[in-house]
Amino acid sequence: MEAADKLAAELQSGERRALARAVTLVESTRPDHRREAERLIEAILPATGGAARIGISGPPGAGKSTFIERFGLDGIERGHRVAVLAVDPGSKRGGGAILGDKTRMAELARSPAAFIRPSSAGAHTGGVARRTREAILVCEAAGFDTVLVETVGVGQAETTVAEMVDMFLLILPPAAGDELQGIKRGIVELADLILINKADGALEDHARRAAAEYANALRLIRPAHPEWEVAVRAVSALTGRGLAAVWDEVARFRAALEASGAWTERRAEQARAALWAEIGDSLLERFRAAPAVAARLAEVEREVSAGARTPATAARWLLAAFLGDDL
Repeated sequence: MEAADKLAAELQSGERRALARAVTLVESTRPDHRREAERLIEAILPATGGAARIGISGPPGAGKSTFIERFGLDGIERGHRVAVLAVDPGSKRGGGAILGDKTRMAELARSPAAFIRPSSAGAHTGGVARRTREAILVCEAAGFDTVLVETVGVGQAETTVAEMVDMFLLILPPAAGDELQGIKRGIVELADLILINKADGALEDHARRAAAEYANALRLIRPAHPEWEVAVRAVSALTGRGLAAVWDEVARFRAALEASGAWTERRAEQARAALWAEIGDSLLERFRAAPAVAARLAEVEREVSAGARTPATAARWLLAAFLGDDL
């Protein structure tokens, strides 16, 4: 039995160490690991696709990790198995994850029905690690029926996660009026459910007013799905208030989209998006590694930075060198 087939069998039998090894493998950038990861994904593909994939984003301080822990624990009580892929900002020196979600979700991490994997976003744009798509499949093959993808920050760069999940949750702190304008419209348009967190104590009234503000703002935005009306809910990750209703919303969302066929269509769109993302990333890697480009890239970058060459001209010159065309 090949190593990938052996790992796939261990993964599907529920071995925790196999799950950790599989995620490490798909996140590796080594060429030999990439080939092995591709064989692994091919082997487990028939066992994937059954989980609800939920993306969670929001600004720093919104309480995303606290929400995920309470939401995950509530889901486990309901009989779910919950995997969390938490994409943290990457250290520019070491490249590792610097927030450490396992330490911020300690209670959830101890549950045998949960799996938490912090990963560094590194230089990858879109708020998610490059191999998050494959990590989702690995978690599904290991028997997790809910996969939560927590993304870095908030803004239009982070909306890439919407291309790889079924439902997109936006978590916001209590804010209203002028503060509402600080949230990019693009990410609000992608949200399938908006949660105003910290609806407890002195902030409870602020959270409810903020929920009303966002609900009014949503009336000006065309719904992404005709079969689903985006709701705004005030919740408290600290007390757990409102979290049961969020699980109900997830179930209603899935039922509505499955009934119309939009759930299957969305998965097909995710696969196409993954194809083109892989093509783009692979082409860029080959472009940078090409000897004709690598030999002049640093110099050309310096010329562009100094204003001695325009970015358009530099790009055209490097592409010609890559393709072997006459300049």
